[in-house]
Amino acid sequence: MSVPSTIASLSIIGTTCSSPPQAEQEALSADPPAVAIAVNPPGVESQTTCPSFDRDVSATGFERVKQLKCRCMEELDHKMPGHTKLVAEEQVTSVLAPRHVPVYERESNADDDALAALGYKPEFKREFSLWTSFCVSFAVLGLLPSFASTLYYGMGYAGTPGMTWGWLTAMAFIQCVAMSMAELCSAMPTSGGLYYAAAVLAPPGWGPLASWITGWSNWLMQVTGAPSVDYGMASLMLAAASIQNPAFVPQNYQVFLLTAFIMLIQACISSMPTKSIASFNSYGSTLNIIALIVVLITIPAATNRTDQGLPRFTPSSIVWGNFYEGTDFSKGVSLLMSFVAVIWTMSGYDAPFHLSEECSNANIASPRAIVLTSGVGGFFGWFLQLVVAYTVVDIDLALESELGQPFAAYLLQVLPQKITLAILALTVLCAFSMGQGCMVAASRVTFAYSRDGCFGPLSNITKRVNRHTRTPVNAVWFNTIIGIVMDLLIFGGPLAAGALFSIGAIAAFVAFTIPIAIRVFFVGDRFRPGPWNLGRFSTPIGTLACAFVLLMVPILMLPSVTGSDLDAAGMNWTCLVYGGPMTFILIWWFFSARKWFKGPKYVILVRLIGSSLSDRFRVNIEHRLLDGAAAALDGID
Repeated sequence: MSVPSTIASLSIIGTTCSSPPQAEQEALSADPPAVAIAVNPPGVESQTTCPSFDRDVSATGFERVKQLKCRCMEELDHKMPGHTKLVAEEQVTSVLAPRHVPVYERESNADDDALAALGYKPEFKREFSLWTSFCVSFAVLGLLPSFASTLYYGMGYAGTPGMTWGWLTAMAFIQCVAMSMAELCSAMPTSGGLYYAAAVLAPPGWGPLASWITGWSNWLMQVTGAPSVDYGMASLMLAAASIQNPAFVPQNYQVFLLTAFIMLIQACISSMPTKSIASFNSYGSTLNIIALIVVLITIPAATNRTDQGLPRFTPSSIVWGNFYEGTDFSKGVSLLMSFVAVIWTMSGYDAPFHLSEECSNANIASPRAIVLTSGVGGFFGWFLQLVVAYTVVDIDLALESELGQPFAAYLLQVLPQKITLAILALTVLCAFSMGQGCMVAASRVTFAYSRDGCFGPLSNITKRVNRHTRTPVNAVWFNTIIGIVMDLLIFGGPLAAGALFSIGAIAAFVAFTIPIAIRVFFVGDRFRPGPWNLGRFSTPIGTLACAFVLLMVPILMLPSVTGSDLDAAGMNWTCLVYGGPMTFILIWWFFSARKWFKGPKYVILVRLIGSSLSDRFRVNIEHRLLDGAAAALDGID
């Protein structure tokens, strides 16, 4: 049994509505079949108002249909209060028709209604709040371990100017990206996040490709998060061992094995129930904040620069004005290249977007958590940059130390050994929390993409939600295996392993910006903002965000040396490690995926008014622009 695709249907899941009187059945049978379930049939102008729908419906020929619909809506509302809210009444940018009414077999809340309006049924417990969502994303930022892991780039390319006003410049634009993303999150609070937004907002015919590129780029960013953090953590731990025992020199295989071991522990934690994960990340985020404050106070207070015949702090004229020649490029380009440290450090603020299906009051709490993470992280991160910039003694010695970790080498320059080891211990603890937060966020992204079939046959495995923990355990372990494989780059040396950081920065920027650019330049006023929005500042802020990304993507792929000095050891392998997989993904699209991948899948059940419960239909909405055609309906048994 099939119904014409032009029908805008009342969507009812698992419930019944009393049959219409015989007179009304006769009235319905006098019209074409499509009329019986049409709220506002094509070509008929709206004239009268239906109270339940708060929508106009033509009275000519359809008055009894309208009255029947109102009666059924009232009956459903009496049986299942709160379950008859129209998609049009939700503050979300939905792909469903405005007159669809999702109704559940169980009690729902406002968050579930908003998610249903986006085309999905709730599958997780909503045990995250604004605070715990912020805790996860702040843990993912992990300012202290992130700074320790990326100091080689932040200080090594442009010196202290890149750490001071360079950080401020980058943060201003990064905040634009974060605010534009938060606006999307409020309008579309789903785990698919940016991938979902790209599909919904793209021009007709481009939705599947836009979501395909956005989704895979975002997944590359997410899946490299934990491996890169844990690689930095393992390096810190082995550097601390070298400080204790100068005869010990860490080997690549030792770094790799320790990194893999850390990832396995984090995968076990990430497989726990949502409430346990939220509690763990709450403690981890609190530790991150406390450790950061302790370090910010300890370094200036305990520095031994004066014992070395130096002033306690380097003069501001040197800190803000003396560029370190860490590249063969001009000072301006070198400064831009140093932004990789800022971008990678701040790339975790999208975590609340991916946790929105597990967050209560998601379309307000999740965007607030995004902006709060970016703002607080940028503020505290800049203070950490200032502390190091004003106290570093010798940049060359810090970068070229046999410890293999510039942050550890810097601490030994300015602090006694015991205090250095204490700070490294705090940094390691924060790094563990950060890596675990990255793993949680990545697993939700993998689950969301698997739900829509992005991983092909593997999707049937990775989309499963564990029935005991109600979390995507399979997605956690899938990402863990991929991450351990990616950590084999460690055997290529520091620069090859450093590609993990550049991949994260570029992949994040590409994924963040595609839906923002579509929203700003293609959708315009047709975008339906959620309760948290930028108002009239939305377009200018989004434009600044896109311009910054357009500038930075090629900059992040530049090697630090040029000409005859450029060899395999000095090459920036980001263009290969990111470009290679993305090229394969595009080839896969053109030869295969475009035939079967149609963007996010939204599956709901609908039933004709007055029919029996067995006469239901499944709506498969593959891609629908905001004002596009209605979805097709296929009969089911």
